Amino acid sequence: MDWRQRKKPRSKNPTPDWIVTFADLATLLLTFFILLLSFSELDVEKYRAMANSMALAFGSGNVVADGVGGSPLTLIESDTVSLPEPTDSLELEPQFIDERTEGEAPTQVPAGVIDLASQLIQALEPEVASGALSVNYDERQVVIRFSEDATFRSGEAEIKPEMIPIIERVVKVLAHCTGDVLVSGHTDDRPIASSRYRSNWDLSAARAVSVVHELVMTRQVPAERVIAAGRAETNPLVPNDTPEHRARNRRVEIAIRNPSCVDAGELPVEILP
Repeated sequence: MDWRQRKKPRSKNPTPDWIVTFADLATLLLTFFILLLSFSELDVEKYRAMANSMALAFGSGNVVADGVGGSPLTLIESDTVSLPEPTDSLELEPQFIDERTEGEAPTQVPAGVIDLASQLIQALEPEVASGALSVNYDERQVVIRFSEDATFRSGEAEIKPEMIPIIERVVKVLAHCTGDVLVSGHTDDRPIASSRYRSNWDLSAARAVSVVHELVMTRQVPAERVIAAGRAETNPLVPNDTPEHRARNRRVEIAIRNPSCVDAGELPVEILP
C-alpha cells in the first residue's frame, strides 16, 4: 500500500482551537475577582500611611494633611507618664471637688490644686469665656487646655502673636506656685507628611516646645520644672469621627502637678485681666 494512502485515524471528539483561549480568559477573570475581594478588606489607615511614605520618598509636600510650616524642632524632652483625663467642668463647686459614688469615700482635692485653678480662672477669665482655653483640675493637677484654632495655624508650630500675652499671664501665676509643669502637644489621627515634620509626633512635640519657650523665656518659671512632650494622636479627648471632634483633639495642654500657691489675694495686680 502506498504510504501516501496511510492516514492517521481522526479523533471522534476533536478539541476546538478556541477552547484554550477561553480557558485562559476564564482563569484571568477568576484571578481578577479574587483580587477585588482582597481589596474590599483594605485597611484604610495602613493605606494612608503607605501613601504618605511614598509621597515623602518622591518629594511630595503633602498628601492627606493641610499645608505645614513653623519653627524647627529643638530641645525636646520625652515623658512617658500619661496625663489622667481632667474633668471638663470649670466650676469650683463642692460636687466637682467631691465626686461621690456608692460605697466609696469622696475624692479629696488638695488646697493647692484648688488655689491654682481659682487663680488661673481669675487671670484668664476672658479667654475661658470665649472658649480659647479651659482650666480643669483633679486631685493631682491643674490642666490649662489651649485649642489649636486659638493657638496655632493649621499644621504650624509657631504660636499666634495674640496668644503671647495670654501665656505671659499664665507665667505670672505660675511664678508664685510650685509644682512640676508638663506641656504636651496633641493632634488628631490624620497622618501628616512634609519635609519639615515627619509625623504627628514631630508636630505635636514642636508645638509643646514652642509653648515651653514662652514659659521659661522670662525665667520666672524655672526651666528645670518644665518638660515638653509630644503625644500625637495617642490621647484623644473624644473619638476622631467628626471634624468637630478632631478639632477638639488638636490642642496643647499645660499640666501643673501637685501645685502649691500663695493666696489669690496676694497676687500682683498686673496678673488680673
